[in-house]
Amino acid sequence: MNPTQRPKVRTGLIGSGIQLSSSPSLHVNEAKALGIDLDYELLDLDYIDGAAAALPQVLTSVQARGFAGVNITFPVKQAVIPLLDDLSREARALNAVNTVVFRNGKRYGYNTDWWGFAESFRRGLPGVEMNRVTLIGAGGAGAAVGFAALELGARQLRIFDANQQRAAALVRRLATLFPDRTIDAEVSVDMALQDTDGVIHATPTGMLKLPGLPVPAAYLHPPIWVADIVYVPLETELLEIARRNGCRILAGNGMAVFQAALAFELFLDLKPDAERMLAGFRSKAASAAA
Repeated sequence: MNPTQRPKVRTGLIGSGIQLSSSPSLHVNEAKALGIDLDYELLDLDYIDGAAAALPQVLTSVQARGFAGVNITFPVKQAVIPLLDDLSREARALNAVNTVVFRNGKRYGYNTDWWGFAESFRRGLPGVEMNRVTLIGAGGAGAAVGFAALELGARQLRIFDANQQRAAALVRRLATLFPDRTIDAEVSVDMALQDTDGVIHATPTGMLKLPGLPVPAAYLHPPIWVADIVYVPLETELLEIARRNGCRILAGNGMAVFQAALAFELFLDLKPDAERMLAGFRSKAASAAA
């Protein structure tokens, strides 16, 4: 079918604190470039009675309203799983969903975060040492980027999360998927950072509504590289200090764009131009910073 003949498509994002999300412009602008009329709605749980507990009702509502699907973000990437009919291999392995597609009356869960991070990493930090990698955060996003780091060749992955049970659970899951790697949960950030080659930060710390530094600044010196999944602001305090100290850094915009590109394809069964989406994101970020 010619894209211009397609009916209006409705999609959206469910999560907390999402008013500054780049997802609407990424999806709407790419759809427009392809001649598709697309609405992308923000369903912010911070403004919905019941907050995260209202997820079942919100999901039922958007499905009934004819949405093609929705993106899922913090804090419900794992809470959404019992509400779905089936999961992709990656979503099942990671126990985290960031994309739900409605098809033939059923709900299918996918994880595009891991691929988005891996693609961004390949482009933004080529050639970095991956023998010992530290992951800060073991939630839904942490599971995705930890999986991606191992897919990218990390030989040893050290995981720290304030919730030690969550970190231990992620270690067990990843160890099953990558039995030839060394994967450990550390009891402190300092232990996780000892002699590390690089740091991947995968918690909300550093977002505009949750400012702060997730690791001690004393560790942010070369040859360590630093990757952050937060992209609002684009340069978090973590990345600012690391860059100033001479570390190679990776911002969260690439992961945001490439995971969105794959989600877009799942929603519409149409491959987007990821390079165009990335260029649009960079242009918008530059305008906002001017």
